[in-house]
Amino acid sequence: MAAPEPVPRRGREREREEESEDESDILEESPCGRWQKRREQVNQGNMPGVQSTFLAMDTEEGVEVVWNELHFSDRKAFSAHEEKIQTMFEQLVLVDHPNIVKLHKYWLDASEAGARVSPRHSRGRRGTGGWGGRGCLPAIGKPESPSAPQVIFITEYVSSGSLKQFLKKTKKNHKAMNARAWKRWCTQILSALSFLHACSPPIIHGNLTSDTIFIQHNGLIKIGSVWHRIFSNALPDDLRSPIHTEQEEPRNLHFFPPEYGEVADRTAVDIFSFGMCALEMAVLEIQANGDTRVTEEAIARARHSLSDPNMREFILSCLARDPARRPSAHNLLFHRVLFEVHSLKLLAAHCFIQHQYLMPENVVEEKTKSMDLHAVLAEIPRPSRPPLQWRYSEVSYLELDKFLEDVRNGIYPLMNFAAARPLGLPRALAPPPEEAQKAKTPTPEPFDSETRKVIQMQCNLERSEDKARWHLTLLLVLEDRLHRQLTYDLLPTDSAQDLATELVHYGFVHEDDRTKLAAFLESAFRKHRGA
Repeated sequence: MAAPEPVPRRGREREREEESEDESDILEESPCGRWQKRREQVNQGNMPGVQSTFLAMDTEEGVEVVWNELHFSDRKAFSAHEEKIQTMFEQLVLVDHPNIVKLHKYWLDASEAGARVSPRHSRGRRGTGGWGGRGCLPAIGKPESPSAPQVIFITEYVSSGSLKQFLKKTKKNHKAMNARAWKRWCTQILSALSFLHACSPPIIHGNLTSDTIFIQHNGLIKIGSVWHRIFSNALPDDLRSPIHTEQEEPRNLHFFPPEYGEVADRTAVDIFSFGMCALEMAVLEIQANGDTRVTEEAIARARHSLSDPNMREFILSCLARDPARRPSAHNLLFHRVLFEVHSLKLLAAHCFIQHQYLMPENVVEEKTKSMDLHAVLAEIPRPSRPPLQWRYSEVSYLELDKFLEDVRNGIYPLMNFAAARPLGLPRALAPPPEEAQKAKTPTPEPFDSETRKVIQMQCNLERSEDKARWHLTLLLVLEDRLHRQLTYDLLPTDSAQDLATELVHYGFVHEDDRTKLAAFLESAFRKHRGA
């Protein structure tokens, strides 16, 4: 029998190109046209409860995101609890932390006619009070009616994979875990947990494993699946069928404390899971018994293999059998194995970033060009010896730019001086007590809130031809480098505070930027009106 002829190389390359093109095909679009679902499926760390996850494109910002589909089998039960599902996802969109995978948008697909977006998250700009801004593309290419209702939500895409995958690669390359990297990762995870636990009421993750923690190429840690515990606890039994946890995977049972499922969830649940993650990060892998669960003996061997007594004591305190004996995430940040006095460089970097909206985008490079590189930057006098000097030529602005970018991304959080409670979060992310149904009067639909912070502001004021009013042009640079230009005709009665409030209301500016925008506008008004 003759051997089959080999496929020509050019033919194989053409096949691979066609497969790549197939994966990038747009299967579906969000109702507002911003998110485009592709054919390529992604495994974002085995996100609990999500049946389908696809790579998608954010056409507004030009970045890849994850298109998650959560299906329900009972259409009648879904319709009965549709408002509660909407409320929970609207609250989860507000959770914003550099070490938590961001949930950007969601919409419900429960009708026979296809997907529809929640009115609160439409990108349309209706009646924006005289402000000129961007709009929303109409929905095109809607999918056929699904066989069951579903929630579709868009989350941040972490391309580098899960922490477990990274640890396996590190062990395969016969490398040991760097103690400094271990401390930095623990600090970032605890920073996120401290943020969640400080909410009122506390947000319990409930599914923290090395599969739901992701790591980016620059070392930034992201916690995923934050939405899951809130969602599964709040929904009635007839809607919980699609929700499952990482605990149902035998290989992940060791991440959950002994009391899990027997008593009401408390923050100590997450601390135990974090302790197991910290142990796995330190030893790279806790050997399982084949493909089944990790045994107590394997965990004990991993603990005894730790050579650093402070690290061992730190992990053991998290793995205490009694939940009351486990420390809080905030207190763990002050443990001697992690705590260090922040350098002046880090403090200055955070201060710089907080006020960066007052400076040009390339301020570091421009300042460097105008400096005398041979000038003395700092000097330490020494008796009977020449002083120790540092000159500007010894500082690389490229390294400084990278450090500022890392601080901005959340790799070096400033926890020790942070507020006890995060700002800008809803009062309750848990479902409120059942109340009697009240008659509701129609209210205007609120606008989509902006989630990106402003890093730079510029404005220009010009007199109108009749000299009766001012014409304001406002340029905002957001943290993803998106430039937003807005125009407005000022009236004599307009105040800087009112304008800032209006911009937040219409979704042009993040709530946290309201105060500094008002101060910036007030300063500009005084300068131009005085002139």
